Amino acid sequence: MSTNPLVPVTPVAVSPEPRRRIAWEEAVAYAIIGALVLFALMQHLAAAVIVGLMLYRILDRLSERFRGRMSHGVVRPLALLIVTTATAAIVAAAVALIVTMLRRGAANVPEMMERMAEILGSVRLWLGGLGRQFIPEVMTDAEDFKAVIVAWLKTHAQTLRAGSVWLGIGLVHMIMGSLMAILVFFRHVTHHDSEDRGPLARHLVEKVGRFAEAFSQIAVAQVKISAVNTSLTGIYLLVVLPLFGIEIPFRTTLVVITFLCGLIPVLGNLISNTVITILSMGVSMGTAFASLAFLVVIHKLEYLINSRIVGGETDSQAWEILLAIIVGEAAFGVSGVVMAPIVYAFIKRELREHALV
Repeated sequence: MSTNPLVPVTPVAVSPEPRRRIAWEEAVAYAIIGALVLFALMQHLAAAVIVGLMLYRILDRLSERFRGRMSHGVVRPLALLIVTTATAAIVAAAVALIVTMLRRGAANVPEMMERMAEILGSVRLWLGGLGRQFIPEVMTDAEDFKAVIVAWLKTHAQTLRAGSVWLGIGLVHMIMGSLMAILVFFRHVTHHDSEDRGPLARHLVEKVGRFAEAFSQIAVAQVKISAVNTSLTGIYLLVVLPLFGIEIPFRTTLVVITFLCGLIPVLGNLISNTVITILSMGVSMGTAFASLAFLVVIHKLEYLINSRIVGGETDSQAWEILLAIIVGEAAFGVSGVVMAPIVYAFIKRELREHALV
């Protein structure tokens, strides 16, 4: 190469990163994984998949902590014992906390319903003809409203029974997913199969491991999201409003209702927001508008918060995760919302592995 500065230097071509060729066994492994995920979504088995992956990852991480300190035959049973004990303790504590909160708040529920009925009646009169059009008269009387609820429950008893059966089946699926996770976790105790597998089996184990790793990334992100979301309404009701000298009645009960309704996707937020807004009307219309604006903005930003946190854990842009969640919800409902970030994180990692993105 010439060192004369007047002689143009021929640019050196930079070779792109070589793409690894996909073997047919790996392609078949991808097809099997895709078919299993699609089957789980279509048959509403997402809960079983999530519970199984979560239990397996916890057991695997815990066993890695003990590995090297104890014999191989003791590590995995000890990890299972610790996880089982901790899970039982957490469930017992959660049940005790919920029962205590319900006992404290249950006495306020009838009084709160009467207060809501009074507020709606006042708003209905204040709005005149518009109020009579949009607020049914039955909602302005607590006893009539209770009667309507009882009548609705009687009319839809069959649907409610079907829903309870569906929940029972879902619980069975989650238990079976947990048992499968435990069986897979203990496979190394009796079967050291890293070198005896065929090429297809090796690719399948590799892809399942990466899918589980994608789940771990999403799970960490969800813990962060939960820590943010569960505190927002409580901060607003118990901290922000009192700073301005405003106190919404039944604040503690509202926090309990918000927590319980938050267990119901999408619809739960709508229920809790409606109750908070109605009780805010009893303070002033300004408080009602402030509550409505705060709650709508916060809960509409949940998708963005979700996508930002999940994107940080999976090295993805916020709009990518948001688009995956929207597509998953449109195609498979709540199961799609839960599974979409995991599937997307897995797909993007595999595409990067083959230098395609």
